[in-house]
Amino acid sequence: MGAYILRRILLMIPTILGIMAISFAIVQFAPGGPVEQVISDLTNQGAGDRLSGGGDLLSTGMEDGGTYRGARGLDPEFIAKLEKQFGFDKPPLERFVTMMWDYLRFDFGESFFRNISVVDLIVQKMPVSISLGVWILVFSYAISIPLGIRKAVKDGSAFDVWTSGVIIVGYAVPSFLFGILLIVLFAGGSFLDWFPLRGIVSDNFSALSWWQKPLDYMWHMTLPLITLLLSAFATTTLLTKNSFIDEIKKQYVTTARAKGLTERQVLYGHVFRNAMLIIIAGFPGAFISAFFTGSLLIEYIFSLDGLGRLGYDAIVRRDYPVVFATLYIFSLMGLVVSLISDLVYTWVDPRIDFERRDV
Repeated sequence: MGAYILRRILLMIPTILGIMAISFAIVQFAPGGPVEQVISDLTNQGAGDRLSGGGDLLSTGMEDGGTYRGARGLDPEFIAKLEKQFGFDKPPLERFVTMMWDYLRFDFGESFFRNISVVDLIVQKMPVSISLGVWILVFSYAISIPLGIRKAVKDGSAFDVWTSGVIIVGYAVPSFLFGILLIVLFAGGSFLDWFPLRGIVSDNFSALSWWQKPLDYMWHMTLPLITLLLSAFATTTLLTKNSFIDEIKKQYVTTARAKGLTERQVLYGHVFRNAMLIIIAGFPGAFISAFFTGSLLIEYIFSLDGLGRLGYDAIVRRDYPVVFATLYIFSLMGLVVSLISDLVYTWVDPRIDFERRDV
């Protein structure tokens, strides 16, 4: 197993380099770089002019004379200082190599527009994303796995039919629409005003007593968690049910029953270990999605300032240090979690031996 782990770790290096190189190359053709953003702010141009042009960041919005469109009236020396400030006075390849060398040392630099280091900025946004990600993973797995097992055992029964109806509706309804519905019904919309609409704690959180703080926290998190849980709950439940049904129909289950084992012993002593492999396989994607992409719309709807919103705002604002740092961190997290899930495979089913397989 040690050799397999070493190979996987070594493969992370070209994978990360490939992800970052492709993203960096795409950015070179994205219009509206940070230099043009600053010029647009200074010249009060509209969004249409601000996003005009294309090509490399050093030539985005450039006219034939080598000056930025919309830079009329600005000192060329000032434009050159802007390019140097953002690091665009160097060739793209040199910028990429420098960036990757800094990232290798976990030096992510400073945000272009926030006057704060990228690490400090990410740390500031982590509480919201951790709150959403951890609770969604805990609740979705704690509810969906037992429910999926129950549905597999009761396949075709009335319980299976009505719960399937609820799950299908939950899977079909977009989470952001469900979130808006919850706001209208329970957060001061047209009906009840039971829950807050902003933040994960109240403004007077520090003044609350020790027992009031967790209640205030859960009060703020109730609607976002219910919204996110809807789609996560549906997907994991159906996956668990189908996995267990496939395993229950196999010959080794019939043999175990013939030996006189109870249904509980067959289910949890034999079926569970094999059926859970597919659930474990989906964990890395669920983990990354819960912490970043899956919560973006929910953060906007409920005015939560987390990593998903940070990444989106950085892309819109062309704050490239934040964009590339979050991409690097979450790509690395995804690769590490994927390796951990493979190791869990071997713990769940010792018959799996990755060292005998080609990576």
